[in-house]
Amino acid sequence: MVVAGVSHPIFARLYERFSAQLDRAGIAEYRRALTVGLSGRVIEVGAGNGRMFPHYPPEVTEVVAVEPEPRLRAAAVTAARSAPIPVTVVDGLAEALPGADGEFDAGVLALVLCTVPDQAAALGELRRVLRPGAQLRFLEHVAAPPRTGLRRLQRLVDATVWPLLLGGCHTGRDTATAITAAGFVVEDLRRFRFPETGPVGPAAPHIRGRARNPGPR
Repeated sequence: MVVAGVSHPIFARLYERFSAQLDRAGIAEYRRALTVGLSGRVIEVGAGNGRMFPHYPPEVTEVVAVEPEPRLRAAAVTAARSAPIPVTVVDGLAEALPGADGEFDAGVLALVLCTVPDQAAALGELRRVLRPGAQLRFLEHVAAPPRTGLRRLQRLVDATVWPLLLGGCHTGRDTATAITAAGFVVEDLRRFRFPETGPVGPAAPHIRGRARNPGPR
């Protein structure tokens, strides 16, 4: 979840509980849909406490799960032991991924690009370590439409308490545009609100989709 190279012990402790609540509220179904059809070696960036691990299909031969936050990484190591596929949990940053050029058959991002200090650098690293033609699967909360009350609220919270309390998370990032700007070819993009009912919070707008790495720039 946190790809910032800094320990966030209070947030990590809260996230372990909060992520389980999110999954029960419906995020688990989005996680499962994110992995359908994946195969080969997969790199998951910002693995957090390993909530994605149960959803990988048997065609995946290995997941290399990158997580720099120590408490969350330890939880991910524990989760990897009961995963249905082999998972190797490693320390690392999204902006400097531990992998050779073209090493992986797919990449997975689940609720992490809100926290990286440099989206462009992180996505550039993913292009580097993914083979040409490999898929990038993403599930992220993103900026609300411009000139709306929710977008104004996102700007307010991002400039004040939200990143401080939530491990560097920003609610107002245009992540779909960043994926395209990094050179990925977006092949499927779905926008949705989560949760579907109840009050609309700053992190309600989400996207889920897949993109293809066309190869070296």
